[in-house]
Amino acid sequence: MKLHYSATSPYARKVRVLIIEQGLQAAVELVRADPMAENAASKIGNPLSKVPSLELEDGTHLFDSPVICEYLDHMAGGDALLPVEGARRWAVLKAQALGDGILDAALSLVMESRRPDAQQSEFWQARWISAIHRGVDDIADDVRADDAVFDLGRISYACALGYLDFRLPDLDWRAPHPGLADWFSDMSGRESFALTAPPE
Repeated sequence: MKLHYSATSPYARKVRVLIIEQGLQAAVELVRADPMAENAASKIGNPLSKVPSLELEDGTHLFDSPVICEYLDHMAGGDALLPVEGARRWAVLKAQALGDGILDAALSLVMESRRPDAQQSEFWQARWISAIHRGVDDIADDVRADDAVFDLGRISYACALGYLDFRLPDLDWRAPHPGLADWFSDMSGRESFALTAPPE
C-alpha cells in the first residue's frame, strides 16, 4: 500500500501516527505529494485533490483520514485504536470529529489569512477562532476526565493541537489549559508523534 501525504498536513499526520502505533510501517509506503500541483488529483487518486489518500494493492484508493484510519486499524488486528462496536466506539468517533473540526476551522483561518487584507472576512475569522477555542475547551474537559486513554480520538486531539502550534501559535491555546499542555507534551514525546512532527 502507498500513503500519499504532505509533511505539513495534520490529517495525514493522524494516519501516519496510527501507522506507527499499529506497527504497519512495513506494509505502507509513504509517498510525498503536493495536492496543489498540476494533475495532483490523478496522481494521488483523490478527485478532490486532497491528502491523505491510501492506494491499496489493487490500485484503488481510500480517502479521507477517518476512512483510512479505520481501514488500517482494522487491518492491523490486535488492540484497536477505534473500537469496532459499543459506546466506546461512538465516543472515539466523536473525539475524532472534534479534533478534525478544529483542524477544519484552523485550516480555513490559515487560508483566509493568505488572502489580500481587503478580501479577508473578519466575520468568518472570528467565527473560526471561536470554534477553535470552544473545541479546545472540550478537549481539555475530556482529557481531564481521563488522561491515560490512548485511542484514535486522542491522536486526533494531539494532531489538532500540534497544528495550532505549527500554523496559529498566536491563538495560545495553552494559557487557559495548563493541564492540557502537560498532556500534549507527554503525547508529543511518543515516538509516533516525534517522527511525524511537521518541519520547522
